[in-house]
Amino acid sequence: MARVQLAGVTKTYPDGTSAVSGLDLDIDDGEFLVLVGPSGCGKSTALRMIAGLEEITAGTLTIDGRVVNRTPARARDVAMVFQSYALYPHLSVRDNIGFGLQLRKLPKSEINNRVEKAADTLGLTEHLDRRPRNLSGGQRQRVAMGRAIVRKPKAFLMDEPLSNLDAKLRVQMRAEISRIQRNLGVTTIYVTHDQVEAMTLGDRVAVLKKGVLQQVAPPQELYERPANIFVAGFIGSPAMNLLQARVEHDDHTDAGARLVVGGQKLDLSAAMVEERGLGAYVGRDIAVGIRPEDMEDADLSAEADGTVLTSTTELVEALGSEFLVHFRLDAPPVVTEDTRELARDVGVDVDTAEAGWAGSEITARFSPRSSTAIGRPVRVRVDTARLYFFDPETGVGIWGDPASHSSEVEDTHA
Repeated sequence: MARVQLAGVTKTYPDGTSAVSGLDLDIDDGEFLVLVGPSGCGKSTALRMIAGLEEITAGTLTIDGRVVNRTPARARDVAMVFQSYALYPHLSVRDNIGFGLQLRKLPKSEINNRVEKAADTLGLTEHLDRRPRNLSGGQRQRVAMGRAIVRKPKAFLMDEPLSNLDAKLRVQMRAEISRIQRNLGVTTIYVTHDQVEAMTLGDRVAVLKKGVLQQVAPPQELYERPANIFVAGFIGSPAMNLLQARVEHDDHTDAGARLVVGGQKLDLSAAMVEERGLGAYVGRDIAVGIRPEDMEDADLSAEADGTVLTSTTELVEALGSEFLVHFRLDAPPVVTEDTRELARDVGVDVDTAEAGWAGSEITARFSPRSSTAIGRPVRVRVDTARLYFFDPETGVGIWGDPASHSSEVEDTHA
């Protein structure tokens, strides 16, 4: 096991392309850290630099207290698991797992002992004499992990190891990887594009955008206190709804202020206005985030005064335990480089979408008891205590006292 530290690690290619820029990460001994972000954000490049498969342009990489910038990959004592299993088809599971140990010329008894222990940990004992072609995708991935485990490395490096598996198998393998990592206690750095994987696996999650670290924090902190619009929009499924609104004084009620959303209004408590530092935004536009789970069918709620938005249901996705209800508000969408990047990541043609935007598309999670239907008016109660606010110019989250924000943040807008 080992502590892995990246200080200002940068990768710039000969043509000037910057894949990773000034990456600072301190991964504790035995920690499970997940690197997540859109395709092309630099997460796999960062992992390959740690593995020694990519040369570091600038910065310092330390493993177990030793600077390894110039250390060959084979001498770094790390084991990498790729999305392709890279198994030898002509070898048995036993020989695939023990292949690296054979190259190191370890005694046969020790190789057998390590292979059998790894197979027991991975549930592969009964498959040791089979060939890879006779295994399922999940079993093949376990064999690839077994090959890493038997080496007893200082760190595991995993590059989207579950991307080739179907959805049900991915869920099963997530649980397996989490269990194995906890049992072994080996420092693990895991790369994925899937934010659900990131949230369920990592002790901490580092979010990257275009090679720059946006935020690193425990999964729930990322969800509850995103540093900026990009993190807010990337973490969460379905994604956070982002729209423009305006903060106004409210002289007619006990509310601290009103949030004007298109032609509608939501009351904001005086406590929220004070705690979140929203007083500085009174009379100004602000970017607002609403998570789908923080909305409900107002017709099923006993508390709706001052917290209801009305619209017309455009689509209902019935998922059994819940409805995903889609509707539109006449408030402008948030259009920044962050939201453009988020749109590109899900395959949306940003220019076409902007040309056709008429208000903001909103997704809400409703109880299946809701009677809403396509084409019918819908009243949506918003949990205003759970609203997210972002500076419209910088995209940075508005949380009141900056000192209360405990996660590490890279301000990319300064």
